[in-house]
Amino acid sequence: MPAILALRCCGRRALTLTMATLLFLPMLSTAVRAADEPDKPTTVGPRVIAAGQKSADKRLQPLNNLNGYFPFTPPASKDEWDQRAAHVRRQILVSMGLWPMPAKTPDNAVVHGAVDRPEYTVERVYLESYPGHFITGSLYRPKGVTGRRPGILCPYGHWDNGRFHDDGRKNVRKKIVEGGERFEVGGRSPLQSMCVQLARMGCVVFQYDMVGYADSTQIPFAIAHGFKNRRPQLEGTESWGFFTPQSDLNLQSIMGLQTYNSIRALDWFTSLPDVDPERIGMTGGSGGGTQTFILCGIDPRPAASFPAVMVSTAMQGGCTCENTSLLRNDTGNVEFAALFAPKPLGMTGANDWTVEIATKGLPELRKLYELLGAPENVMAKPLNHFGHNYNYVSRAVMYSFFNKHLKMGLEEPIVEEDYTPLTVAETTVWDDSHPRPPSGDEHERKLTRYMADEAKSQLAALAPRDATTLAEYRRLVGGAFEVMIGHGLPAAKDVEFVMQDEIDRATFMEFSGLLKNKQHGSELPVVFFFPHDWKKNVVLWLDGAGKAGLYGSDGAPKPEIRRLVDAGVAVGGIDLLYQGEFNADGKAPEKTRRVVGDRNFAGYTHGYNHTLFASRVQDILTLAAFAKNHDYGPERVDLVALDGTGPLAAAALALSGDAIDRAAIDTGGFRFAKLTEIDDVNFLPGAVKYGDVPGFLSLAAPHKLLLAGEGQELPAVIATSYKAAGKPDGVTLHTGAKEAEAAAAVDWLLK
Repeated sequence: MPAILALRCCGRRALTLTMATLLFLPMLSTAVRAADEPDKPTTVGPRVIAAGQKSADKRLQPLNNLNGYFPFTPPASKDEWDQRAAHVRRQILVSMGLWPMPAKTPDNAVVHGAVDRPEYTVERVYLESYPGHFITGSLYRPKGVTGRRPGILCPYGHWDNGRFHDDGRKNVRKKIVEGGERFEVGGRSPLQSMCVQLARMGCVVFQYDMVGYADSTQIPFAIAHGFKNRRPQLEGTESWGFFTPQSDLNLQSIMGLQTYNSIRALDWFTSLPDVDPERIGMTGGSGGGTQTFILCGIDPRPAASFPAVMVSTAMQGGCTCENTSLLRNDTGNVEFAALFAPKPLGMTGANDWTVEIATKGLPELRKLYELLGAPENVMAKPLNHFGHNYNYVSRAVMYSFFNKHLKMGLEEPIVEEDYTPLTVAETTVWDDSHPRPPSGDEHERKLTRYMADEAKSQLAALAPRDATTLAEYRRLVGGAFEVMIGHGLPAAKDVEFVMQDEIDRATFMEFSGLLKNKQHGSELPVVFFFPHDWKKNVVLWLDGAGKAGLYGSDGAPKPEIRRLVDAGVAVGGIDLLYQGEFNADGKAPEKTRRVVGDRNFAGYTHGYNHTLFASRVQDILTLAAFAKNHDYGPERVDLVALDGTGPLAAAALALSGDAIDRAAIDTGGFRFAKLTEIDDVNFLPGAVKYGDVPGFLSLAAPHKLLLAGEGQELPAVIATSYKAAGKPDGVTLHTGAKEAEAAAAVDWLLK
C-alpha cells in the first residue's frame, strides 16, 4: 500500500524506487529533529535535508556580479530566437522603466552657435527628453553635399569632461609612439576626431552628452557615475532621488534616464531634413558602447551598430550608469548585442574585458547571423595590443564598417586626417543667451516625481474595462511582472520530486522530499499529506515558517490542515528559499544578501541576481506546476497563503496561468511602497511602478479569491479587473479577526 500511494503522490516520471528501498522506507523515522544536535533549535515536522548537511540549491552559491561570466547560447531555430529576443527586449525595457514607453513630450530643440570649418560645420544643440531635463550635444554637418545623408549617433561613454575632453600633449605623444594616434593636435580630442572624420565622409553626426558629463550637469557626475553613499535627504515615500529604495521600486535609474535620452536624441536626429532615417548608424566606446548596443537592441531605427570595446562575456560595465536592477538576470551584453541581428554589427576588442571577443562572443554571434541568413553582417576586430580605447586604429575599423554598411561608396582605405579641435567655448551649449538650466537635488526630485506621475497615469489609462483592454493590461502589466519575478511557471518536464520519507498515518500518507526545478537548480524541502480517500483536490499551504507551519507543537498537522485531509483534500507545504530547513540556525534572514562592494546601489546586486522575493515566488510556481501536472491528474489546485506569505502568493497567482484554481490570501495590508531598504527580504524593484500588491492581484481574475488584510473595501484595480473578466463577484473579502483566517480559508475551500 505505501509503495502504491507513493507513486500516486509523486508520479512515475519523477520517482524511481527499488523494492529494497520501498521495504526500507516505512522503517525510517518520520522526522529527524534538530534536537538530536543540542546546539540547534527544534524543527517541527519531517526534516528532508539531513542535520549537518547543506542544501544543494544553486541559489545558495555566491551571488553573480558584473565581473562574472555571461556566455551567449545561439538558438536552435529562428522561431526560438524570435521568442527569446522578444523576452530580452522586454527585460531591458522593464528594467529601464520604459515599459510601456513614457509619453513623449515636445523636445523644444534649440540649435545655435554654428562654428564654421572648411569641410563641415558644428552646431550646439539642446533639447528636452523630459520636461525641464535636457540632452546636450554637438551636431556636425558636412559642407558641399546635398540631399539626405547617413546619420551617425555618437554616445561617447566615459571620457574626462566628455565632449570637452583633451588628452593632453604628453598622453597623445605617448599614443603616437605606440601607434594609437597619428596627430598631436587632433589626437588630443579623440571624441571630436571621430565626428570630424565622419562629417568629412558625408555623414551628419550628433554627439550627445552622457548624463553628468560636459553640458549635461543637471544630475552631476558625482551622482550619476560616482554614487556611493546613501543620501537621506533624498529618500522618502513622497519625494526621492535616484539610487534610493523608492527609485528602484519605481524602476528609475541613471541608466534608464540615459537610455531614454538616447531614444529622444534619435527621435530628434531622424527628424532633421538632411538626415536619411533609413541610414542611421550608432557608435560609442566603453559606456558609449553600452548605450549603443542597448539602444540598437530595443529600437528598430538604427541600420548599423558599432559598439567599441564593450561587448564581452566578461565584465559587463562597471559604472552605475551601465547597471540597473533586473537588467542582466539570466542574460548579458553579448545577447544584448545579438538583438540587433541580422542588421550589421561591428565591434572592436582590446586588452581589457573584451580581449577574448574573437573566441568568446563572436563565434556565437556568427552562428546566430548564419541562422538568420546574414553571416557577412557581423564582425569583431581584436586590437589586443592596445588597452581600453577608441583610438585612431579602432576608429579606422569603424569608418570602414559604416562606409560599407551605410552604402557611402567611398574609396578604401579611409584615412583620418588632422583638424583643428573646437575649444570648450566653441562647444558648450550654455551661454548668456542660453542659460544653464536648474540642477541639483531639487531638479532630481522633480524629475523622479514627473517620471512616477507619468507611469501612474499610464497605468490608470491601462485599467481594464472589458475583455480587450484586459488582454492589453495583462500583456503590459503581466509582462512587467514576468520580468520582475524572472521565471514563470516551469514546464512539467523541468520539475522533479525526489522522496526522502513516507509514513502511513492511518487515514492519510505523509510524504516528504525534495522538489527540484531542474532548469534553474532549485531544491525545495516539501511535505505532502495525501488522504487515502482522495477527492482529486490539492491545496498548497504557504506559511511564514515554511512547511513547519502546517504542524502544531505536538508534531501533528494543525486542525485546519487535518480538516482538509479528512475531507479528502491533499495538502502540500514547502520551505521557500531561506525558510525552514534552508536556515541551519533555524532563523530566517532579516536582510537579503548583497554583492560585496562599497556602493549602496541596488543595481549591482539586483541587476545580476533575482531578489529573494522573486526567488520565493519562483518556488511557489514550481510547487504549483508539480501539483497541476501530476501524473495522477488532480482536478483542482488551490492556494492558501497566510502569516506573511500573502504578497508572495499574490505575485505567484499573477503568473500561474491555469495552474491555480482558487486562492485564499492574507496580504496583511503589505505594500512595497513602504519599504525603505534595498536589502529588505520583500524588496522587489518595479513593484510600486506596476501597482504594488493590488497590481499583482488584479491579474488573478477570473479565478476565485478569498482576500484578507485589505480592510473593508476591495482595491479599485482588482475590482475593475474582475469586472472586465466577467467575474465581478469573484473576490470575497474576509474582514474578520486575523486569528480566524485559517479556519475561514478552510471553510471557503470546502464549500
